[in-house]
Amino acid sequence: MILFVVSGAMAFATGTSWGTFSIMLPIAADKGMAADTAMMLPMMAAVLAGAVFGDHCSPISDTTILSSTGASCHHIDHINSQFPYAMSIAVVAALGYLVMGITQSISAGFVSSLVAFLILIIAMWVSSRKLRRWGVAG
Repeated sequence: MILFVVSGAMAFATGTSWGTFSIMLPIAADKGMAADTAMMLPMMAAVLAGAVFGDHCSPISDTTILSSTGASCHHIDHINSQFPYAMSIAVVAALGYLVMGITQSISAGFVSSLVAFLILIIAMWVSSRKLRRWGVAG
């Protein structure tokens, strides 16, 4: 989870997922080899996911700027419309990585995926209830 959060913050601050890949993947691979070789792939996956998340939310990212231009909307409006969705999924992913990190096992990958899926379902249920209360959804 730490690699996911650090990669997300780095990509958000720099506006580049590829730059974050080049810095964080060697760190994740070295950390995975030192700790447990079976955990190397999940650690590298956490870096990739965090970097893509941070790049997607970054206001200085070229992909975000091009997306808002392509959608013919104001740049900050595009970021404000995408951020809640990306952040909610990032929280679910971070909790899944946390469960995998606590269990320290690839075979527990099923358990962490199941926990993340259940958290996602609960978050969707809670947000749909709030939207109904606000009169946004029917």
